[in-house]
Amino acid sequence: MIIAGAGIGGLTAALACLHHGFDVCVLEQATGLEAVGAGLQIPPNAMKVLRALGLEAEIERHGFLPQALQARMGETGRQLFRVPLDEAAQHHWGAPYYHIHRADYVAVLKTALLARAPEALIFDASVARFENQSHGVQVTLDDGRQFFGAALIGADGIHSTLQQQMFGPQKPVFTGNVAWRAVVPLARLGAHAPEANACVWMGRGRHGVTYRLGHGLANFVGVVERDDWQVESWRQAGSQADALADFAGWHPIVTTLIEQADTLHRWALFDRAPLASWVQGRVALLGDAAHPMLPFMAQGAAMAVEDAWVLASTLRDVAGQSGDVHAALRAYEAKRQARASAAQAASRANAKTFHQANFLGQLKTYGPMWLGGKLAPKQVRGRLDWLYRHDVTTT
Repeated sequence: MIIAGAGIGGLTAALACLHHGFDVCVLEQATGLEAVGAGLQIPPNAMKVLRALGLEAEIERHGFLPQALQARMGETGRQLFRVPLDEAAQHHWGAPYYHIHRADYVAVLKTALLARAPEALIFDASVARFENQSHGVQVTLDDGRQFFGAALIGADGIHSTLQQQMFGPQKPVFTGNVAWRAVVPLARLGAHAPEANACVWMGRGRHGVTYRLGHGLANFVGVVERDDWQVESWRQAGSQADALADFAGWHPIVTTLIEQADTLHRWALFDRAPLASWVQGRVALLGDAAHPMLPFMAQGAAMAVEDAWVLASTLRDVAGQSGDVHAALRAYEAKRQARASAAQAASRANAKTFHQANFLGQLKTYGPMWLGGKLAPKQVRGRLDWLYRHDVTTT
């Protein structure tokens, strides 16, 4: 199997393919896997896949196990609800919930891949085009090198070259939101360090997310409604003054993170219409290449991890019996599209939930949250069951 892209989805796909008996070749356009990015959440549905791949101990070693999922008002800090992530919750959902730095996550996957297939990862390998053939797929790189495999898996991200060749360029739609991110050592934050929870801070036309990572770090993401800046790049730095202005008057946990950050990155959030299909011949897309989603459910990477397992197991079950790779990829698509689309829709909906602009909207939205958190915390937890209890390794 040829896999384009060595991000979280691509590396997990490679490990899942190896687990299910396939040889793999991972083509990554970068010259190496840089220690860049920010924090990620690994919810229980993704942890079940990582556990099946034998990676739970390494995730635990590099990650952070939060005590709860929490929602608070951004300015006052008033708690709306708190969902414990104790042993009872882990048992309820079937796996723990971790925070981890993206660089550590990728390193865990890369190390596992190279331990199992030392020659599988090829850098400086930018895919230019592919050609479906009767017995496989021929992949041509920008520098003319060619590779041939039984199938090609496109895990090459939101600006997927493979997706464009398959279906033409997509026109992204600006959401009217700009995101900030930063990672700060906890030691700098003193009394205003984030609690050991995954916390979303809600406010008028903006929201923030704070949580701890492994290795003594804290993560901040802030999303603000604005239409005067539309650069979609994770590497674009922004000014501390602008970030502080966006969150002026907010709780000190949020503003202290901004004040103590060495670098604040910002990027414009664009939405994309769901694809009608993820498959063309012996080529299939996964993760952001197939279903990019807004970062309001912490499920983008988790859905890619689920995709990876389902794709590999379906190739084994369908193509392994019939030899029909195209049928196997279609079966993978059929298994995954509805769930990924539901996660996309939930992410879009949360943007409105988090950003109630006036008092009546806040009362209507946050009042029931607060009441539910006080009177029926298990019911609040239950709203996440459709995501977290799902286990693609047993279905």
